[in-house]
Amino acid sequence: MGCTFSGLGALYDAVNGGGDVWINENRFKIVRQLGEGGFAYVFLVKEVVADSSASGGGGLAKKFKDPSHVSDDGTYALKKVLIQNSEQLELVKEEIRVSSLFSHPNLLPLLDHAIIAVKTTQEQSWNHEAYLLFPVHLDGTLLDNAKTMKAKKEFFSTSDVLQIFRQLCAGLKHMHTLDPPYAHNDIKPGNVLITHRKGQSPLAILMDFGSARPARRQIRSRTEALQLQEWASEHCSAPFRAPELWDCPSQADIDERTDVWSLGCTLYAILYGMSPFEYALGESGGSLQLAIVNVQIKWPAGPNPPYPDALHQFITWMLQPQAAVRPRIDDILIHVDKLISKFSN
Repeated sequence: MGCTFSGLGALYDAVNGGGDVWINENRFKIVRQLGEGGFAYVFLVKEVVADSSASGGGGLAKKFKDPSHVSDDGTYALKKVLIQNSEQLELVKEEIRVSSLFSHPNLLPLLDHAIIAVKTTQEQSWNHEAYLLFPVHLDGTLLDNAKTMKAKKEFFSTSDVLQIFRQLCAGLKHMHTLDPPYAHNDIKPGNVLITHRKGQSPLAILMDFGSARPARRQIRSRTEALQLQEWASEHCSAPFRAPELWDCPSQADIDERTDVWSLGCTLYAILYGMSPFEYALGESGGSLQLAIVNVQIKWPAGPNPPYPDALHQFITWMLQPQAAVRPRIDDILIHVDKLISKFSN
């Protein structure tokens, strides 16, 4: 989507004091805040449409090539990012650019965006604000759902686990088969939106492409290896980070299979509510890095009846410490389809 600055001057005041927001030519009413993290805030907004165009699905609807992106009730999610320096500005611009590369039902689409310059004051340290508009999914993330289910001592069925996971793999395959291939770099339950559907397994959508980059990197020196590790420590959540991003050799070919490791950790988390290595954080003298690099997986007691051993074997297959022997996304999709046909209700 094109980015214009016109009509956005009052956006900061509107977001902080309620009222209306303009993103390019479209007007939205702030309904409530959905979440926040770091320098970002997410709001539920509703499009304000002139009566004459209401029958056409709103003014925003005219922008979309894909009609499935149009909200039935005019509500969307608005992410507001406070930008303090030129480095943060470039990161947001890169997230916008990368998001526009993808078009898949299991990847969250960026519907519209705007970046505005703001005057700094004594109370604030930021000089730009970015506004990113997305479809809204009010059932929350896989992480939110896992916490709720854990409190109720509930678990996903084997069939739902496999269907959720297959959707993640399908979205990821779209990224991995681009030219050049892109890695998401931060696959985890907190970046998977879940929408519950009556009589069907939940809809799963992978979001947050702020860390997505071309997947293939040649590391040819110790300096390059250390730079990659430093980048990964900032962009890839530790409990889901592949071993080669913790301890990168000076001669290495990094590829999209860093995501496959994170997929294995995420499948484990769909079953048990956390990464297979997070137990190390609670142990005296425990080291998350050592648990990951040495692939020290602990299998907790699951639901009754327990998950089939084939799921544990599937996870172990993805959690190969040597990336060169880790399966690729096509291999995983073939295997998950076999498991679905075997274990579906």
